[in-house]
Amino acid sequence: MGRTMSKMYATSCEKFSADAPKDNPVSDMLADTFGRLHTYLRISLTERCNLRCQYCMPAEGVELTPSPQLLSQNEIVRLANLFVSSGVTKIRLTGGEPTIRKDIEEICLQLSNLSGLKTLAMTTNGITLANKLPRLKECGLSLLNISLDTLVPAKFEFMARRKGHERVMKSIDAAVELGYNPVKVNCVVMRGFNDDEVCDFVELTREKPVNVRFIEFMPFDGNVWNVKKLVPYSEMLDIVVSLRDPLRRGADDNELTHIIGAAIKRKKAAHAGMFDIAKTPNRPMIHIGG
Repeated sequence: MGRTMSKMYATSCEKFSADAPKDNPVSDMLADTFGRLHTYLRISLTERCNLRCQYCMPAEGVELTPSPQLLSQNEIVRLANLFVSSGVTKIRLTGGEPTIRKDIEEICLQLSNLSGLKTLAMTTNGITLANKLPRLKECGLSLLNISLDTLVPAKFEFMARRKGHERVMKSIDAAVELGYNPVKVNCVVMRGFNDDEVCDFVELTREKPVNVRFIEFMPFDGNVWNVKKLVPYSEMLDIVVSLRDPLRRGADDNELTHIIGAAIKRKKAAHAGMFDIAKTPNRPMIHIGG
């Protein structure tokens, strides 16, 4: 909706059916020219962030939109209500870092009370989440994605240009304790930085209701994207869903079934054209809502 305000993006979709009932609650407003219905809305609440992750923001920072030009709480709720009344069923709050917005609790409360909204989600770096999460859950926050790219504190500080690894881990534990199931962890995989931790991240899912989403390193302005840093998703899968190793260490059929099922559930409909993106005029990741 333009760089001069908090950004809203209609994402995700389902295929429009010609046989759908005439009282289909999804408005034509949400249908694109391919007949897909976009029922998932992302709202970027702020461009500000309390980290300076290298793949998201250049070292010198970015020019931020002046606060008066960002959507107010009332404006966010009004526009969200328009989308939900037209058929949107899921809203995700992003940033920057959404938890640093002072009115985040009230925004969650008002959005979660919109008639027809089924899911209110948030993507967060987890730095300030642990203390705020009990109240955010009371305000209707129903789904969490927490960004974490390494399990090694020193590497975290190098990548984020800030301390905070312990606080992120505390937030993941707090989310589990509060009953979020699953807690989704987003991990951007970069060769030579954290590609040796893929299996360690998988181990997080063994005893806790945690789902790890491995994300390919994408080109954005200022993040010095290089193909040598890219770990293709197919390579990540080769690292974590090999059947030979668990078979040889004595895994039973139940464990093998779990590994196979997890691999299938990670399949996507299509693969992004990373090299095309790298050649396209772009913006820093923090400017596009994560």
